[in-house]
Amino acid sequence: MSTAALYNDQGAAEAAVEAGQETTPTSSSSGAAFGLFSTDFKKNEDLKEMLESNKESLKLEAMKRIVQLISKGKNASELFPAIVKNVASKNIELKKLVYVYLVRYAEEQQDLALLSISTFQRALKDPNQFIRASALRVLSSIRVPIIVPIMMLAIKEAAADLSPYVRKTSAHAIQKLHSLDPDQKEQLIEVIEKLLKDKSTLVAGSVVMAFEEVCPDRIDLIHKNYRKLCNLLVDVEEWGQVVIINMLTRYARTQFLNPNINESLLEEGSGGEKMFYGSDEDEDEDEKEKKAEAAAIAKRKPYVMDPDHRLLLRNTKPLLQSRNAAVVMAVAQLYFHLAPKAEVGVIAKALVRLLRSHSEVQFVVLQNVATMTIKRRGMFEPYLKSFYIRSTDPTQIKVLKLEVLTNLANETNISTILREFQTYIKSMDKDFVAATIQAIGRCATNIGEVRDTCLNGLVQLLSNRDELVVAESVVVIKKLLQMQPEKHSDIIKHMAKLTDNIQVPMARASILWLIGEYCEHVPRIAPDVLRKMAKSFTNEEDIVKLQIINLAAKLYLTNSKQTKLLTQYVLNLAKYDQNYDIRDRARFVRQLIVPTEKSGALSKYAKKLFLALKPAPVLESPFKDRDHFQLGSLSHLLNAKAGGYQELPEWPEAAPDPSVRNVEVPEWTKCSSREKRKEKKVEKPFYSDSEGESGPTESADSESDSASTTDSASASVSEESESGLESESEEESETEEEEEDKKEKKNQKKEPKKPVQESESEQSSEEEDRKPEKRSKKLKSDSESDSVEDEGSESESSPSESEDFESEAVVTKKKKAAESKPPSKSVRKEEKKEKKEMSLLDLDDFEPTPSPQVTPVNTLLSNSLATDLEGLSLSDSILSPATIIPSGALKNYELLHRITGEGLSVEYCFSRQPFSPDANMVAVQLQFTNNSTSDTKNLHMEDVRLQSGMRVKEFPEIELLPAGEMTSAVMGIDFCDSTQAANFQLCSHTKKFFVSIQPPVGELMRPVFLTENEFKKEQGQLMGMNEITEKLTLDVKCRNEHAIVQRVTTAANLSRVPCGSDKECSPPVPPPDYPVHRFAGRTVTSSSLVLVTVATREEGAAQLMVNCEKMVIGTMLVKDILLALTQ
Repeated sequence: MSTAALYNDQGAAEAAVEAGQETTPTSSSSGAAFGLFSTDFKKNEDLKEMLESNKESLKLEAMKRIVQLISKGKNASELFPAIVKNVASKNIELKKLVYVYLVRYAEEQQDLALLSISTFQRALKDPNQFIRASALRVLSSIRVPIIVPIMMLAIKEAAADLSPYVRKTSAHAIQKLHSLDPDQKEQLIEVIEKLLKDKSTLVAGSVVMAFEEVCPDRIDLIHKNYRKLCNLLVDVEEWGQVVIINMLTRYARTQFLNPNINESLLEEGSGGEKMFYGSDEDEDEDEKEKKAEAAAIAKRKPYVMDPDHRLLLRNTKPLLQSRNAAVVMAVAQLYFHLAPKAEVGVIAKALVRLLRSHSEVQFVVLQNVATMTIKRRGMFEPYLKSFYIRSTDPTQIKVLKLEVLTNLANETNISTILREFQTYIKSMDKDFVAATIQAIGRCATNIGEVRDTCLNGLVQLLSNRDELVVAESVVVIKKLLQMQPEKHSDIIKHMAKLTDNIQVPMARASILWLIGEYCEHVPRIAPDVLRKMAKSFTNEEDIVKLQIINLAAKLYLTNSKQTKLLTQYVLNLAKYDQNYDIRDRARFVRQLIVPTEKSGALSKYAKKLFLALKPAPVLESPFKDRDHFQLGSLSHLLNAKAGGYQELPEWPEAAPDPSVRNVEVPEWTKCSSREKRKEKKVEKPFYSDSEGESGPTESADSESDSASTTDSASASVSEESESGLESESEEESETEEEEEDKKEKKNQKKEPKKPVQESESEQSSEEEDRKPEKRSKKLKSDSESDSVEDEGSESESSPSESEDFESEAVVTKKKKAAESKPPSKSVRKEEKKEKKEMSLLDLDDFEPTPSPQVTPVNTLLSNSLATDLEGLSLSDSILSPATIIPSGALKNYELLHRITGEGLSVEYCFSRQPFSPDANMVAVQLQFTNNSTSDTKNLHMEDVRLQSGMRVKEFPEIELLPAGEMTSAVMGIDFCDSTQAANFQLCSHTKKFFVSIQPPVGELMRPVFLTENEFKKEQGQLMGMNEITEKLTLDVKCRNEHAIVQRVTTAANLSRVPCGSDKECSPPVPPPDYPVHRFAGRTVTSSSLVLVTVATREEGAAQLMVNCEKMVIGTMLVKDILLALTQ
């Protein structure tokens, strides 16, 4: 029979089998056979014939078809004997397919597979790596205890194989052998230890998986390989990355300190201050307080992150951009469990990106996001809109998104979220509507300001046609009313009327409970409801019957005249009910409320038992206690411990010895040449820094002989660039430092006459700059290159780091050229040309030159005119920090008291000037006063803790503040249009103080110039919910135009809108008796318009109107301006 004929028969047979039809065999020999079975039999016979033929091509064709059948899920186990014979074939393609088949069926046909075991052993020595790997795979799939020693030997040999693919397969085989014979654990651990040292990315993921299966508690095996695994992580295959990240998460929790340990210290510190100021008690208590304070100070050691901890965070961060959702999820859980609070925010964007994926992925991601939002709500607040629900979402996704939205709700965004919820209630999906109503209830309990609004909205839902919506609303209203029942007796009356219409048992039971619990608020309605319920008692559900009995008992105790007979009737009905719970409840209630001779002492306390005050229920998220499971795990998804789950270890109290991770460097790798030693000297401070306090930019800058001022500026810039602790900037700086080192080497080669000592002194210029006697020698070269350095230092503060380093490199090259020759006139001319070239090349990197200082406006002009002019600027150029001068009217706030600061006091004010490095930041001027007798050195910021979205531009380090002197500095804070505080540590050379800056809402805006017509046009677009109006009576001293303008502009950084009369008319018409004052501004971060109108009336009455896109800012601003105008 030809191959083509066989193929056609096979194809026809397959088609018939898949269609489910019976086919008649073509050969006469099987004419009496049944259709389907004879076809299968015939099909397998054909394949057997092909496998037993002498032609390799036929065998290959047969194997391809058999593998195809397996891939479709068909059973091909009958062909095992015919296929095993071909395991010794010399054709590599055929051999591979045979091994694919054997891996699938070796476990089922163990006896036949054992016959060929000698062939597999020979194949382990095959020159082709794929054959060796396939043979090991088949051998480990034959799960018979007899061949355990053979398997162990094969695994050990494969673990030492030259091919990483075979070593990877040996790691897979370790797990199979361990599950077959756990007694081999010790020998397998030795193989795992050997494979963990493997430098191949192909092996890393598989061996870590074997480690997790066989000996997850042996973390001593990881110590020496930790850094290697961190560095290989990016190049490992995706599923290997997931396994390694999960293992390293558990490892890090046992080896490093909690990076958020200072959070508790911050609270302790604030508690300590309160005790200090309120210490007017006995001497014993004072002593205790002093001891407690001393203990707290002793404990308060500044947290320094282990460099290995930082390495893990830095190397996993790029994987947030992985295309594999499991990898992104693994990195997210690692950051959530290990990273400092300030850095966890980076995972939010990556997780939000996964929400565009399939619904299965969305479900898992949202489960984890829901847990994260309970502890770290601020992280996801900027992405609120990503959790809005689409009509196409499945119900389980909708419910999870609702959960996230409810967790994210706060005073700022609640109005937006409630508007969303209003539309969700109209959905056709009843389960989703019920979940939405529950979400509204949770928002109302969590945020007191909107409780009444939510309650009114839910009461309106009671008139809905859909019974399920009404029922769910009743249940939620019942919980809300428990918080303030006396205020809402009307709602209880309204709900009593619904008992005729609502049939859902839970809703009826909730209404009856409410009426019984607060029967004193509805004394007339309650007995009537009991009368109606008594009529329908026998037809009610059990849960409703129990509440009818409770209602009867409570009314009997409070209003026995009207309800005595009704109660007896209800209790008699319940006495003969089919449900024993109801019968028992009726007997119990009768004995309590109707005292008899037999009844005991309990009947005296019936009122206390039934009418006791009950605490309002706390509506909590179902995800509240899930964070004790590791995020991303199956146990977290199910909220129950799954098989094989390993608990996430607690942080250690004291840091374990970090030297266990040090790897001994072989002698031959140590550098011998002098140049390499010098490189090491330069790089040493960078690698020894744990938190990146002095960055690589410092060493790059210090090569030029520069003045101490420029050094301090560059140092502060490097601190600012690394204060965010972002791994990307660290990696960039490493690579750029290497590039600069290479350039230095080239320069050294070009200048062979230059002595070695000179280059060494250049590299260690930081140390030289600190010595005063060497400063004087450098003054000439400093003065010549001073302006160039200024520009260089400014370029460092620009946002794009890559451009900064390029410009620095240009500057350092030119400085070296200038230093190598004597400073003649021709050289100076060249320097001038170079400056011009630089400014042309790098215009974006440099700021405009500082404008001369201007005298404060209010010394020359009246306050009202000054405030009018404040919003006007003649040029678009932004003032540099040097020219920011707070006006006399600005309010000063205390940042650090001189007692708390041990002699150092700090005040701050909002200077209301644009902050030049970043227009989206509010400029904050700090004034430092050293009240102590000793000098304060190295004043700088550390450990900045911000809410999500906020940013800080730190002030330059103040190197020295002599005793009794003052100095000032400017910093910038992007408050992200919120009044949440920016917390940070203020550090000197000896002390650290926790401080925070909280802005009044009026400082979150900048003045903007509008004409009257423009103001009215914009105001027309911000009506409705964006408009807040308040009536007020102006203070006696605040009834003239000047006083109103002054007070409004003091309370908020707004500019006055120039206007004559309210009506537009020609100049001769006199101004109106009661003018309207208008003020305009924009929020600093989002540039949302803020419009304020103060319309005066007779006898000091006035109306204040604020129009603003951001409702929360509008509400807060109204309160502040109201206070300013009425006091």
